[in-house]
Amino acid sequence: MMQLYLNLIIKSIGAVSSVQCPVSTMQNHARASFCTQANALLRKNLTFQKRNVKTNVRLVLFPVILCLLLFWIQSIIDTQIDKPDFKCGCGCGRSSESDCPDSEKVCGVQYSNPIQAASCAIPNPPEWPPLMQLPATPNRTTNSSPFTLLFTAHNLSFARNVSANMFGTMTHFSTDLFSSLAMHLLGSESTPGTNNFVELAFSLGLPIYYLQTKCTGSSPVSFSSQAGVYNEIRCAQALNLWRNSSSEIDSELYKGYERGNKEGHGNGIVSAFDFLNSNENRYNVSIWYNSSYQRDSGTRNVLLRIPRSINLISNSYLQCLLGPGAKMLFEFVKEMPKSETRFDIDVASLLGSLFFTWVVLQLFPVVLTSLVYEKQQKLRIMMKMHGLGDGPYWMISYGYFLAISVIYMLCFVIFGSFLGLKIFTTNEYSIQFVFYFIYINLQIVLAFLVASIFSNVKTATVTAYIGVFGTGLLGGFLFQYFVQNTSFPRGWIIVMELYPGFALYRGLYELAQFSFEGSSSGIGGMKWQDLSDNTNGMKEVLIIMFAEWKLMLFAAFYIDQVLSGRKSPLFFLRGCQKKPLFQQLDTQMQVSKVLSQMEKPDVIQEKEKVEQLLLEPTINHAIVCDDLKKVYPGRDGNSDKFAVRGLFLSVPQGECFGMLGPNGAGKTSFINMMIGRTKPTSGRAFVQGLDIRTCMDGIYTTMGVCPQHDLLWESLTGREHLLFYGRLKNLKGSVLTQAVEESLKSLNLFHGGVADKQVGKYSGGMKRRLSVAISLIGDPRVVYMDEPSSGLDPASRKSLWNVVQHAKQNRAIILTTHSMEEAEALCDRLGIFVNGSLQCVGNAKQLKARYGGTYVFTMTTSSYYEKDVENMAQKLTPNAKKIYHLSGTQKFELPKEDVRLADVFQAVDAAKRKFTVSAWGLVDTTLEDVFIKVAREAQELDALS
Repeated sequence: MMQLYLNLIIKSIGAVSSVQCPVSTMQNHARASFCTQANALLRKNLTFQKRNVKTNVRLVLFPVILCLLLFWIQSIIDTQIDKPDFKCGCGCGRSSESDCPDSEKVCGVQYSNPIQAASCAIPNPPEWPPLMQLPATPNRTTNSSPFTLLFTAHNLSFARNVSANMFGTMTHFSTDLFSSLAMHLLGSESTPGTNNFVELAFSLGLPIYYLQTKCTGSSPVSFSSQAGVYNEIRCAQALNLWRNSSSEIDSELYKGYERGNKEGHGNGIVSAFDFLNSNENRYNVSIWYNSSYQRDSGTRNVLLRIPRSINLISNSYLQCLLGPGAKMLFEFVKEMPKSETRFDIDVASLLGSLFFTWVVLQLFPVVLTSLVYEKQQKLRIMMKMHGLGDGPYWMISYGYFLAISVIYMLCFVIFGSFLGLKIFTTNEYSIQFVFYFIYINLQIVLAFLVASIFSNVKTATVTAYIGVFGTGLLGGFLFQYFVQNTSFPRGWIIVMELYPGFALYRGLYELAQFSFEGSSSGIGGMKWQDLSDNTNGMKEVLIIMFAEWKLMLFAAFYIDQVLSGRKSPLFFLRGCQKKPLFQQLDTQMQVSKVLSQMEKPDVIQEKEKVEQLLLEPTINHAIVCDDLKKVYPGRDGNSDKFAVRGLFLSVPQGECFGMLGPNGAGKTSFINMMIGRTKPTSGRAFVQGLDIRTCMDGIYTTMGVCPQHDLLWESLTGREHLLFYGRLKNLKGSVLTQAVEESLKSLNLFHGGVADKQVGKYSGGMKRRLSVAISLIGDPRVVYMDEPSSGLDPASRKSLWNVVQHAKQNRAIILTTHSMEEAEALCDRLGIFVNGSLQCVGNAKQLKARYGGTYVFTMTTSSYYEKDVENMAQKLTPNAKKIYHLSGTQKFELPKEDVRLADVFQAVDAAKRKFTVSAWGLVDTTLEDVFIKVAREAQELDALS
């Protein structure tokens, strides 16, 4: 399925971006096929992966360590649950376990142990007298510290009549003491348990109080409860106190609660009642109760004792209407019968939603970092410039990350299953496979999409890990609450699941819930038929993730194409696009026209040559530029910036064209247009007959680039770099091996193990030489070298020059440099670039003859004869110009057309006979002089305009 899907992607990519481009007549090498490009990238990725074994081990160890941690916690809990407290066995009723003889042991439910009672089978639950929850007060004795019940109502007299019947004055208990307890209002200061299988007040022998209006002369009564424990029943005074409103009761309860918390005991208020609009024909009562017991301990259930308060006020209402004899007896409370409950706390199911969310999301920073690293180091651009198409890149990169993710998840599930974690073993593996497979695909395309936002690896890594842990915490402490809250709208749950992290958390939550419930009930975990259950969110999660996977994949590809700078946002509607308009360039255009009118004859000649080449049926030059312009829009009120102004240039095969110019002249902008990194504002250029505006994919296959800054993988070796780029240029087998060996040898990267050393350990000069070797591998027809010799020592520079001299014999090379010596040694023709315009074109001798035109005459004498030297220069030519004078040393520019070399030598001989000449010299104009002169004139002209 995955291979079919990738094929569809590749076909769609080709359909969207296809442009009819003519086949170059000068292309001698076949373009690398799709499979060849994919094979090259896959080999590079596998080699890169092999270099990062330690990182991969740490990545795989993260889920392994987490599973081991959960397994260790599970073992500790299982050991604790295996103790007698959690089992139904035989134990002592009253004596300690150490000195309890077998004759006193009781088998079955041990009422002194509520945890054990919860695990036992209880077919006939015991009946317990109902109790009211009493607040705990210190040093309680009979007739002291009365309990208080508050009441209020709209009808004061009616409320007083009802409340007067709450407490009786009887103190008589029948011989059947346990049955007669229902006639009294009983209460306990003990906190209730989680159920009524065991009433702690009776099973632990705690004091029981019966509430009376007066306790004079009352004495405690002792009896033995069902738990075999002796209990003592004591009288406790209770008062009914009137309050004017419910707000007064609220205020008093709150103050008493605060005081009770600070003092460590209750405030004496048992409960409160609001009779509201009750009367003889209407019974409507609100009851306050203390819920802090339940809040303070999650194992308590104070609601178990609320029924006694309801019975109390209901009886009082009946007696008010029918007399004291009317009574609705509340004899006992009991639980429903139950079977044996086996304590089986599955830690992986309880914590899996949070922990496993972190495990799966751990892959996201890995994929994102890898993509942003290629973007930050401009490696993706470098690969594309050497022929790697979008189809192979997306297929191999996607498949590469998918393979890593699948292996990661398989290790995670297999190891968790091996340890017996029930979230894996109880749920069907096919459901888990589909769930994890869809999500890791969604996660990969999400990484491709998010990578377009970041340009720095550190920023992307920090942001990604914050997202990983933030998603887990928000899912565990916020999203899960909404899922469990049945009153929360289901529609908003689905909206929240549109965020992939919450969709992952919801799926893991459902798996954990099914494994937890299945392990406790013995039914098993999630099955496919369970997805039809409306309460199971797995089905909607799978649908959401699958749909987002598809949508994000195309969104990621679209954004990648647009942000690459090669295509407009409407590239899929190519036929409907309008040509770009630049209407706010008035001043710059006028300047451009003025400059074009003042162009030098050699520049005009180059323009005419280009126009002639464009009229021919086929362009037989390697590079032809026709009025190429690049304008960067102005920002913050600044005017637009002309980087390249109407460039006309032709470079035939076998020529090395050198571009000279000061920093910011536009050389790099020109090269960026030619290599496809930026699109020209206007004009056009042809490489091997292919238009750079529409056919860059075809140009890439015959192009080599040595960028200004080295774009290399730090963990790959020099040999591995050349093997990768050689495969992209369709070199195979022994031809590839030989080409790599020759490249390494020619640039002094072969001996001493340098070729097999990781590039991160290379010096700056070694990296530069490797970049040059990459640009020439595969015999490209056109090569761009942006300052290739920067940072090289003299010996390496000389070796590099020999390589370039040899390479230019069968290819066109455009070279930028700041070294005049390098330009003269390598370049067949030179062009000086200033302020985006080509100022002059020609070989070094032509430029020096055309723009130099002077000799530099130097003579050193004593200060006394300086005037004689100046007179001698004026006799040679009236146009002599002094350009230097210091301590007897003077320099003069002598126009070549005004002097002959023989006249200069004769004048010097004559001068030597008249005065002492310490030194003298006559030199021709250097290329550096020409460069400085042309650049200065162009800048002065630009300043004036």
